[in-house]
Amino acid sequence: MYERRINIGFGGTLTPIVKKLLIINVAVFLIQFIFRAASYPLEPIFALIPYDVIHHFTVWQLVTYAFLHGSFFHIFFNLFALWMFGGDVERVLSSDQFIKFYFITAIGAGIVQMVSNWGDQVIILGASGAIYGVLVAFAVFYPNRVITLLLFFIIPIRIKAKYMVTFFIGLSLFFGIEGHFFGVSGGTAHFAHLGGALIGFLYLRWQHLLGITIREMRWRQEKRRLDRSRKKERDREQVRQRVDQILDKINNVGMDNISEEERKFLKKASDYLSED
Repeated sequence: MYERRINIGFGGTLTPIVKKLLIINVAVFLIQFIFRAASYPLEPIFALIPYDVIHHFTVWQLVTYAFLHGSFFHIFFNLFALWMFGGDVERVLSSDQFIKFYFITAIGAGIVQMVSNWGDQVIILGASGAIYGVLVAFAVFYPNRVITLLLFFIIPIRIKAKYMVTFFIGLSLFFGIEGHFFGVSGGTAHFAHLGGALIGFLYLRWQHLLGITIREMRWRQEKRRLDRSRKKERDREQVRQRVDQILDKINNVGMDNISEEERKFLKKASDYLSED
C-alpha cells in the first residue's frame, strides 16, 4: 500500500481547487472589510444564523457562512491549514471530488452547529468545519505521515497526522461540551469542527456515496504517479533517439553542416537529460 513518509513544513504546489478556494476566501474577506467599513455588514445576510434558517428559511447561509471570517487570524489559520493539507487530499480525490467533499463537509458542519444552537440568533461563520473535514481526509489517506509543527510558534514538534488530527478533534469535543453545558465557548463554533470532521469521515467511508474505496483512491494516486513517471521516461527516450540521430548526422557531415534548429535541440536536450 503506497504512502509517502515525509516531513511537511509547507503546502507545496497548489492544486487547482485549493488555489481557487484560497483566492475566493481572501476576496470575500476583503469585501467583508469594505462593506463593514461602509456600515453595511454582510454577516446578517450571509453568515449562518440558526434562528433565520429555521424561521425564515435562509438556507443559502449553510454555504455562504463558510466563506466569511471574523478576523485576520481567523482566516489566516483556516487558509494556512487548507494550504498545507488540502493539496494532498485533492490529489487523491481528484479536483471534482474534492470540491464536492469540501462543500458537503462545510454544509454538514453548519447543520451540526445549527442544531447545537437551535433557534439561537448567534452568528456562525468561517471555513473551520470544512477544514476539519480536510484534516480528517488527510489523516485517512496519510495516517503515518510525520508533520512538523511549531508549538507556541517556537518549539518544533514532530507528530504523525493521525495523532495530530485526533488531538484537534479531542480539543474541539472537550471545549464544545464545556461551552454547551457551561456556556464557556470562547466564541468558537466547536460543534462545527466536530461536524465537519464527522461528515468528512462518513463521506470517505460511505463507499456507495463516494463511488470508490479508500484503497482504490490510494491505488489511483499511485497509478497517476507511475503514469507520470512512465510518460517522462518515454519523453526522455524520444529525446535520446533524436539526439542520436543528430550525432550520427554530425559524424557523417560534420558539426558545421547541421541546422540551427538541430543545434538548439542539442542544447535543450543536454539540459533536459541532465535533470534528475
